[in-house]
Amino acid sequence: MYARSTTVQAQPGFIDAGIAHIRNETLPALEGLDGFVGLSLLVDRESGRCIATSAWESEEAMRANVEQVRPIRDDAVRTFGGPATIDEWEIAVLHRDHQSGEGACVRATWIKFRPDQFDRAVDFYKTSVLPAVEELEGFCSASLMIDRESGRAVSSATFDSMDAMERIG
Repeated sequence: MYARSTTVQAQPGFIDAGIAHIRNETLPALEGLDGFVGLSLLVDRESGRCIATSAWESEEAMRANVEQVRPIRDDAVRTFGGPATIDEWEIAVLHRDHQSGEGACVRATWIKFRPDQFDRAVDFYKTSVLPAVEELEGFCSASLMIDRESGRAVSSATFDSMDAMERIG
């Protein structure tokens, strides 16, 4: 699977409207596109950083829909009221224990690898990191998205609540 993330530096007063727009406008519009798998939205209300990530069944599906997605994304960015950057990722690992609900929290970690080390890093994530995080109370899901060309990666772990996430330190 592949993903495209849009990171917006939202205006604080626009965040709730942006969340509603993603839920009520963006998601329904994307659901009609071939190869679309899902959408997530991470919001840091303190910093204003909001990251919407669309998942696609293949790189070809993601690229084939780029023109249809552009106006949908542009509307969402305008609703958040801030500048945006766009990144594309290979979803190297995706594991869901259960769907997250209201009040769920995510710990995201950005990582830099040498591009020739990605296969080892993905294997380590699958065999060591994922089994350990999966045992934590309140764990919902985890993912590892990579950009082999730049050497960047982002790991995320979702928990049922802020309390569950903070218990791990």
